[in-house]
Order: sequence, then C-alpha cells, then structure tokens
Amino acid sequence: MLTLKYITENRDEVIARLAKKHFDGREAIDNVIALDNKRRATQAKLDGILAEINQSSKQVGDLYKQGKRDEADAIKSKTAALKEESKTLSAEMDACEKSITDILLTVPNVPNNDVPEGSGAEDNVVVRMGGNLEDLPKDALPHWELAKKYDLIDFELGVKISGAGFPVYKGQGARLQRALINFFLDEARNAGYLEIMPPTVVNAASGYGTGQLPDKEGQMYHAEVDDLYLIPTAEVPVTNIYRDVILNENDLPIKNCAYTQCFRREAGSYGKDVRGLNRLHEFSKIEIVRIDTPEHSYQSLDEMIAHVESLVNKLELPYRILRLCGGDMSFTSSITYDFEVYSEAQKRWLEVSSVSNFESYQANRLKCRYKGADKKTQLCHTLNGSALALPRIVAALLENNQTPEGIRIPKALVPYTGFEWIK
Repeated sequence: MLTLKYITENRDEVIARLAKKHFDGREAIDNVIALDNKRRATQAKLDGILAEINQSSKQVGDLYKQGKRDEADAIKSKTAALKEESKTLSAEMDACEKSITDILLTVPNVPNNDVPEGSGAEDNVVVRMGGNLEDLPKDALPHWELAKKYDLIDFELGVKISGAGFPVYKGQGARLQRALINFFLDEARNAGYLEIMPPTVVNAASGYGTGQLPDKEGQMYHAEVDDLYLIPTAEVPVTNIYRDVILNENDLPIKNCAYTQCFRREAGSYGKDVRGLNRLHEFSKIEIVRIDTPEHSYQSLDEMIAHVESLVNKLELPYRILRLCGGDMSFTSSITYDFEVYSEAQKRWLEVSSVSNFESYQANRLKCRYKGADKKTQLCHTLNGSALALPRIVAALLENNQTPEGIRIPKALVPYTGFEWIK
C-alpha cells in the first residue's frame, strides 16, 4: 500500500508512474488527498475541543471549591455537549481513515523508474541469456509423453483423485521432485538463507498483508467455513512472519527460504499452453524472501537474481532473464525480473521464476518496520523470488535431456536423485 505521505507530497509523480502500469490513479489519488485534508481539519477541530474540555474540567473543580455551584454546573453542562461533539468528530476521523485505506487497497504499487513501458509480455526486455540450446531430434517428445513413456507422472490418476491440474508423481518422477526440492533448499542455505517451514493455509490478514487480497482473491482456494486461504506461494506466510514487527537495522537484511506446496485456481486456463506441467493447480516451489532497508534493497535484488541464475546454470538449462514492462507486472511489485527456460521439445520459453522488489508497498500493509541508530522507525523494503518453481523446471529437464538411451540427469542433481539416467 502506498504511504499517505508519499501520495500527498508527490501527487503528479504518483499518477504518472501508475500510468506506466496502465492504471488511471487520478480519481483515487485526489479522493485520498481530499479525505486526508478533511481528516486533518477534523483533527484540528477535535484537538481544540479536547483542549477546551480539559480546561473546563479544571475550572469546574475550582468553582466547586469556591462554592460557585451554579457556575460550575453551567460549565459542566457545556463540557458534556463538547464531549458529545468530540465523539462525533472522532467517528468522522475514523470514517475518513477507513475510506482512505479502502481506496489505497485498490491502488497498485508504483513501478520503479527502470521498468520499461509496455502493455504485455511482448514488451518485456531481455536482460541477458545463458546456457546452450539442445540439438534434439525432430521426433523429440514433450514432457507429458516422456512422463507416460517412463512412468514418471500420471496426469489421468490425478484427475481421478482431485481433478485436472493435480498430477501424481511416481517412481523416478517422485524422486526427481524430491531431489530438486533438496537441491534448491541446500543452495539457498549455502547462500545464507534461513530455512522456514510455514503453514500452507493463511488467514485473511496475511493475504491482505502481502497484497494477494483483495487483488487476487479469485485466484486463491478459500476454505470458507474457517475463512482460511490455501497459499499461492510461500511468500505469503514467510513475509507475514514480520507483520506488525519492528526490527533492528543491524539484523537486516533478513534472508529466509521455504519449501511449500502452492495452490492456484488458475480459473479460465486451458489449451496447449497449460498442457502437462505447464500450468497446475498444485505444485512445489522453493521461495526466497528478504526484508531489507531502502538503501540496500536493490543490492539484495541483484543478489537474488544472481542466486536464481546460478540455479538454472547448475541445472544446465538454457535461460533468459526478462525485466517486465509496466503492463505485465503484478499489482504489488515495484520491479520484477522473470526467468524463463527454453523447452526445445515444445519450442517455447517457460517461466520458472519471478524475482521482485516491492519496496515499502507490502511493508506498509504489513506494518513491517525497522529502527536505526537514530532511533527513528521506518518502513522496510520486502523482496521475494522463486528459487525455483518445480513444474516447468521438470518439464524442461525431461525434454531438453532426452536421448535415445533415456533422459540424462544434470550432474548437480545426481547426488540428490541417486541415479544418472531415467530409463
């Protein structure tokens, strides 16, 4: 959530930067400023009345002591009326503050100045590419056929048990999943991340804290009886560890990682682009989260990008890094870099990670703050990234490493799988 101070001091800049996300913020921003002006005026009036009540209370006591009961009663009666007025003004202030918050919840984060202009994926900027494209035979199989051939993943059985988008991993397929989870967690720990095992359901306050609510409410599975949400990513529970917390600057940056199952409704998804593992309702993912100071958060972002890049390099996958344009960014992000790996069998790029800096947007919703040497309390910056999401990594590994002898396992994974080939 944007801070009121930033909005009131930078109205035109806020509106201009929001336009890069194709969000017309003029009405919302002007309404917020008008409500804040009303709140300030009401506060000033209330402060005057409270001061008058305080002064009158002292007068009443003195008058009673002097035996001037009639005068004291008259002032006391006036004070009672002032108290009623103060209640009305307090209610008006509360209403203004609620209206301001309600509006701000509908306003996305402003994009960083480095975010390119654009309306969709076609306008994202390729920052760099790496890895080598595999020279596969013309009859190379997509991963869903490889999964069936080697009995790795049973999509039909998943439909029977749960529905489409809930695959069942078997044998070497299940071991490959577990190997990737352990590999990614070990790499994160080696990079200084503290491993967390959080819940996979969260309350509404957690959803609002990181911005999934109300923006992505329709994309989340909701257990309505208990009013709990299945997490779409470990970002939600891990970042909410720091909700309503004041941290010490010396403890920053905080670096956490977590493996969880993730759940997304993906309503309306269909067609060849969602076949197999390309888009699931339940999947495994390792998330990295950082809490940092504003001065250091962009160094943290660079370090997170480098970490994810090291993972795809160790998996020997061809990849590219994209800086997302304004029209393709999430509601809460200030800047986002996507990682895509190339699927030679499908002849397309598959997104496997997004690394984002939210600056103070999430922290303001979370009330996640830190206190520096000057004892002043400031909002933190929050960052997160997938390191990595498994489904499309598995798809690319199976497709790009297929040979007439079987599917080759990258060297970095062999200690985790216990086998060098899927045959």
